[in-house]
Amino acid sequence: MILVVDGVQFSYSSRPVLREISFTVARGEFLAILGNNGAGKSTLLKCLNKILKAERGTILIEKDNLCQLSRLDVARKIGYVAQRGESSRVTVFDAVLLGRKPHIKWDVSSQDLEVVHRVLRLLDLGELSLRYLDELSGGELQKVVMARALAQEPRVLLLDEPTSNLDLKNQLEVLRTVKKAVREQNLAAVVVMHDLNLALRFADKFLLLKNHTVFACGGEEIMTPENIASVYGVPVALERMRNIPVVVPLG
Repeated sequence: MILVVDGVQFSYSSRPVLREISFTVARGEFLAILGNNGAGKSTLLKCLNKILKAERGTILIEKDNLCQLSRLDVARKIGYVAQRGESSRVTVFDAVLLGRKPHIKWDVSSQDLEVVHRVLRLLDLGELSLRYLDELSGGELQKVVMARALAQEPRVLLLDEPTSNLDLKNQLEVLRTVKKAVREQNLAAVVVMHDLNLALRFADKFLLLKNHTVFACGGEEIMTPENIASVYGVPVALERMRNIPVVVPLG
């Protein structure tokens, strides 16, 4: 397993937010973290990136203990995309090149430039490379932020609601890009999501959070109407359209 999380706990001002969180993610897996607002999804992602320090438990990245890694080592192993990317007067190329910072020793190398060009091609951003971030649409900007994370050549990619505020086309394009990167670069993706149908369409594995702890974790077999209703408090039916599972709220 590339990521092992065992018994992680975290609190804000003595208010428990995460309790006994345990799960694993293998190379080539896309894990969706699901649950109601306030379940601790974003907090968990920040603990996985060492932005927040877990009070108890162990997080292993390729068998290295996260708490013993330097910030530089964390940046080399983990790519993180927060909920909202910031636009500025920087070109797309330069923004993606910033993702190479953990690997640059003295100056930008030919390898750094090669990685940036490769990631730009992967996300179909080549034609936008000289555009400024503040000239981009929301979907284009989200792709650039993802490209910067991928330029780090991480082992694990952490994404916090990457499709929020995007239209349907861009939601599909962003998640297809994540899936493609996971497969082609043999990394693991851990993605906080709200849309159950998008999660079922793209994820390989699911982590359901309820009452600040793990309600269920596994493949599509755990995404039952009973489990979904228990976590979200809404009765649902699970149908298939063109062999794609679809959650339909009832009542």
